[in-house]
Amino acid sequence: MLAYDIVVIGGGPAGLAAAIEAKKNGVDSILVIERDRELGGILQQCIHNGFGLHIFKEELTGPEYAEKFIVELQKLGIEYKLDTMVLNIREDRLVNAINTEDGFMIIKARAIVLAMGCRERTRGAINISGTRPAGVFTAGTAQRFVNMEGYMVGKKVVILGSGDIGLIMARRMTLEGAKVLAVAELMPFSGGLTRNIVQCLDDYDIPLLLSHTVIEIKGKDRVEGVVIAKVDENKRPIKGTEKYYECDTLLLSVGLIPENEISENVGIKMDPITSGPVVNEAMETSIEGIFACGNVVHVHDLVDFVTEESRRAGKNAAKYIKNQIQSEGSITETKPGKGISYIVPQKVRPENIDKTLDLFMRVDNVYHNMNMVISIDGKEIKRMKKRHLAPGEMEAVKIKKEDLMDSKHAEITISLVEEGA
Repeated sequence: MLAYDIVVIGGGPAGLAAAIEAKKNGVDSILVIERDRELGGILQQCIHNGFGLHIFKEELTGPEYAEKFIVELQKLGIEYKLDTMVLNIREDRLVNAINTEDGFMIIKARAIVLAMGCRERTRGAINISGTRPAGVFTAGTAQRFVNMEGYMVGKKVVILGSGDIGLIMARRMTLEGAKVLAVAELMPFSGGLTRNIVQCLDDYDIPLLLSHTVIEIKGKDRVEGVVIAKVDENKRPIKGTEKYYECDTLLLSVGLIPENEISENVGIKMDPITSGPVVNEAMETSIEGIFACGNVVHVHDLVDFVTEESRRAGKNAAKYIKNQIQSEGSITETKPGKGISYIVPQKVRPENIDKTLDLFMRVDNVYHNMNMVISIDGKEIKRMKKRHLAPGEMEAVKIKKEDLMDSKHAEITISLVEEGA
């Protein structure tokens, strides 16, 4: 049996940042387990720039951003295993993993950090009618084929869903010589960052069809075309609005799902809104000694935010090893109010906060000229003006420790109210 102080599951940006931060906080016995053939996770196929503006104050590509952490991990001498699949974890922090070199492994950890990232929703998750021809890809799969494997997935493309990967692939396919006919979005707003709508669609005259969806895929051996229709307020296709697009490829960018099979199997409490674990201020899950960070907790739009959150998880995992985290004391719960779909972390122990508590959240619709109101035990402590809010862009709020210590620790509520209200 192998034994480590901290086992990090996932060698993407979250896992790398957590492992490095744990090492910097005095824990030497760390193992990172990655199922792919290289460290870096999804960043290795994201060859566009725009990464690192917050963390490094410079614009990097995905592989460049990952390389900075991989080099630091190696310099610090942190162990890692590639091509290794974690089969399951136990509540007593035993990890079962397997690879072709070591075979089946039982690894004993004093603390575990879950950093498995997320996966894409597929065609099966959205039930598009039609046959099953070649030419239907998730946007991330197409991205890997084009950017890493050197394959061109199609020449006439329709994209369903306006998540960031879909928007970026609209530009990528155009630059590779394909014709992107349209991006259809079921919701009345885009699920991606505003900058990606501008840089990836507007700059290339690619139409964004809001409140539209693909209702049928035509073709037997290969995609020959798709039928797109407008939808009503109940997301149902409106008869008479159907339009046929002749194409050979359909890319799906219809949402991301945190990769939480092993989290659920061990009995970690899950949040039905985020589809990730319920975590506290230390990024600790409902099972003591098991921490989580990055897209496994909730889907982020910026890798810089993943890094910040994962550093917090790594630091607190190190504190747990050194018995520096208080498990006793009052617990404050965070509660999404009007206009807010979720808040992370969901639970807070004020005694464990250094100076400020960072809360991350998403709104449930597009809003303009609103106030974001933060209340503790019903008493307003902070109000922030927001000119524009959208579900595709995560919001962050800082709360001072003294504000929490002064309260009765019942709940923190964040709501949107109109200006002047």
